[in-house]
Amino acid sequence: MATRTILTDEDKGLSKKSREVTDFNKRLHILLDDMRETLIEADGLGIAAPQVGVLRRVALIVDTNIEVTSDETAMDEMMVELINPEILSIDGEQSGSEGCLSVPGVNGIVTRPMSVKIKAQDREGNFFEYEGNELTARAICHEIDHLNGELFTAKVERYLTDEEVEEMRQEREEAKRKKP
Repeated sequence: MATRTILTDEDKGLSKKSREVTDFNKRLHILLDDMRETLIEADGLGIAAPQVGVLRRVALIVDTNIEVTSDETAMDEMMVELINPEILSIDGEQSGSEGCLSVPGVNGIVTRPMSVKIKAQDREGNFFEYEGNELTARAICHEIDHLNGELFTAKVERYLTDEEVEEMRQEREEAKRKKP
C-alpha cells in the first residue's frame, strides 16, 4: 500500500464526472488499498478516487456508527468500500458543518439527507445495499458528489470561521465524553 497525493480544488480533474468501474482486478484492489492508507493518514471520513487523480466511481467512507472490537483495528472495521455507488433513497434532512480533504482549511454549513440508502459493488464486483444515517449519510453523499464532479463548496449555505469550527469540535468531544 502507498499513500497517494490528494488533489486540491484548483485541479480541474475534480470537476469531471467519473467513469463506471467494469474491471474488478488487481489494479482496482491496489487503488482501494492506497485510498484506505491515504484516508487514514489524512484523518478524514471519506475519500473518492478523483481526489487521488483517478476518474473512476470508487469511494471509501468511514461509518462512525459501526461498533469496533478494538482501538487498533477501529479504522479498518469502520471503512466501507463503495464501487459504482447509486443512491436508491434518501430521507429527512440535516444541516451541519462539512469540510473536504481537497479543500483544506475550509468548512461550511451544508444540508444533506438524514439517511441514505445506496446500492454499490464491493472490490470483487458483488452488489450490496448499504444504509447510512447522520454523519455517515453526509459522508456517502459528499463522496458521491465527488464522483459526479461536484465539490461541497457548491452547496455551502454559509462558511464557518476557524473559531466556529473549533467550538463545534469541542462540543462534539464533550458530547462523546457524556455518552455512556
